Amino acid sequence: MTNCAPSTTTSVPTVQAGSFLTLHYRLAGPAGDVINTFNEKPGTLSLGTGELSPAIEELLIGLPEGTRTTLELPAGAAFGDRNPEMQQWVARKLMNELGDPHEQYQAGDVVQFPTPDGLGSYAGSVVQVREDGAVLFDFSHPLAGQPVTFEVQIIGVL
Repeated sequence: MTNCAPSTTTSVPTVQAGSFLTLHYRLAGPAGDVINTFNEKPGTLSLGTGELSPAIEELLIGLPEGTRTTLELPAGAAFGDRNPEMQQWVARKLMNELGDPHEQYQAGDVVQFPTPDGLGSYAGSVVQVREDGAVLFDFSHPLAGQPVTFEVQIIGVL
């Protein structure tokens, strides 16, 4: 009689296109962290839904569950180059309606704006403030045109 014990080797799941991930991650540019979940609850996301840039998603493909790594992307690789057409002046009157009328804006500030449907938001970085209070915003991704560090710990892959 042959001993037919069940196999105890199990393969570790790897990240594939469309994978649902539980992970910790840190996204940083030259000025420091933009987001860091390592001291919080892990994030969950589904690849291919636009939650991460396509360039970052591509680097995750094939990584096994349990991986912790830091990936360096050259300027513009993660979020493209800055687009001058993404700069727009916003009147002080509108800024007052959208937020605190006493807010003082300075170059480098990041401001959240509601989407037209009111269900989401998008961010703009202050480029310049005129004497009349109008604010020039850049609606490119804050890390567009910059080198990016992406640190990730893949906790689960489904």
